[in-house]
Amino acid sequence: MVDRADFVAMVVGFGRELRAAGISLGTGELMSCAAAAALLDPTDLVDLYWSGRTTLVASKDQIPVYDRVFRSYFLEDGDGRRPAPAFPPNARAEASAMLQLPETRPDADSPPEEPARLGLVASDAATLRTKAFELCTADELVALRRIVRTIRLTPPRRRTRRTAPAGHGRQPDLRRTLRDTLRRHGDPAELRWRDRTRRPRPLVLLLDVSGSMAEYSRTLVQFAHSTSRAGRRVEVFCFGTRLTRITRELDHRRPDVALARAAAAVLDWDGGTRIGASLESFVTRWGRRGLCRGGVVVICSDGLDRGDPAQLDAAMRRLSRQCHRVVWLNPHLGGEVSTPTSLGMLVAAPHIDLLASGHDLRSLEEFAARLPELR
Repeated sequence: MVDRADFVAMVVGFGRELRAAGISLGTGELMSCAAAAALLDPTDLVDLYWSGRTTLVASKDQIPVYDRVFRSYFLEDGDGRRPAPAFPPNARAEASAMLQLPETRPDADSPPEEPARLGLVASDAATLRTKAFELCTADELVALRRIVRTIRLTPPRRRTRRTAPAGHGRQPDLRRTLRDTLRRHGDPAELRWRDRTRRPRPLVLLLDVSGSMAEYSRTLVQFAHSTSRAGRRVEVFCFGTRLTRITRELDHRRPDVALARAAAAVLDWDGGTRIGASLESFVTRWGRRGLCRGGVVVICSDGLDRGDPAQLDAAMRRLSRQCHRVVWLNPHLGGEVSTPTSLGMLVAAPHIDLLASGHDLRSLEEFAARLPELR
């Protein structure tokens, strides 16, 4: 946590630097900046950047000056005038990736500025979308994970036993019909209808965090974090040599904190792989409780299993009976999603309803677009 006195001193010092750079500021603007940052998250440099930009910048011409002062004050090692609050370890990296935008300078001969995404120029974002996660640099992964936060998984919907008023349906709504008839003093009214409501199916994510998935594990866990924060009926599990439920650990607003809590809970991270034993533990302990009944189970794994193939086949058969659909994301397949490449995939293939790849950002976006239509 950032101490209140240190935080106030930090904002005041930042205001002095902005005044020295030519931006006119008063006490009211600095108080508004501090209040806005406190409403968001004062320990997040990205939130702090936007809090100051919306309260301290009065015109578009001041944005390049503000960006330059923010970069030198918070992201570069200065002369000791800046306080040292307890920012998270990745805060500077995320803020640096966000500020990698061309500065706008008033020049009559220069072309108009093109719209850019947060942390990426539009052309760079298009290139990174088709670049495999294992080939990305650390800075590129930071930028990609900020985009992954915006992806939301929407499971297919199913009909429930509850009914609601509808324009057309199979069940007449006698109460509404009688009320309309009484309003017309006994004249026959148009027949009203009710139909069964629809609700999203439960979604269960089973993420392989073994050593062979090291290049994809963190991105997939962050993908699961954004999904669990967007939906109410989402369960997340990790497995390597054992199964670990991390739904509660991911229930945090900040992705870095959520991922740190999940990594502390998973004892076999970057270890071996026993897919069959892990799936058997899931269907025996959680599947019997109805956790995935009528839901969609998404398994993210490369299929490299060191366990008994018969155990994997039995677990997949039981899992396919307990849930509505089984989806398998294999990052090692790349674009060739029709050919299994390991013994585990060959054993699990007959029980899979949808096989897709999750090796890059575009494949995750395509999977998120296909999931609502999965029948």
